Amino acid sequence: MPLVLAEGGEQTALTEAHEWARKIKPQYARGRLVRITTARQGAEAEMLQGMLLEEGIPSLARRTRGFDVPDFLAAGPRDILVPEAAEEEARSLLGLGEASEVAPGYGPSPVRLLLGILAVAAVALLVGLLLDALAR
Repeated sequence: MPLVLAEGGEQTALTEAHEWARKIKPQYARGRLVRITTARQGAEAEMLQGMLLEEGIPSLARRTRGFDVPDFLAAGPRDILVPEAAEEEARSLLGLGEASEVAPGYGPSPVRLLLGILAVAAVALLVGLLLDALAR
């Protein structure tokens, strides 16, 4: 079914999917999907998607890594994804700042994590050596 009715065309009953597709602005539907924010649960994700759709921005909500267990149902965080062409507009609409290098909720980078573990191990080794020297 075309998104625009031909001149003199009849208004037919549309499905929910057709109504949704008619709201999307084509200029916002280009590019790969990028993550713009995280919703705390399914209902919040649907609300954010509705806000974006009202401005013509298509979006997708998916379970955040580590929370993709079907038993969670609507619980658990959801990533909100939009096409690259709509990223700037979506961020301003939702009141978000610029994109950061490390997305919130994903933890530190692996290099920083490794350095932290090595630092803790070095401190533990020094404390062990100190206690051993005091025991003698």
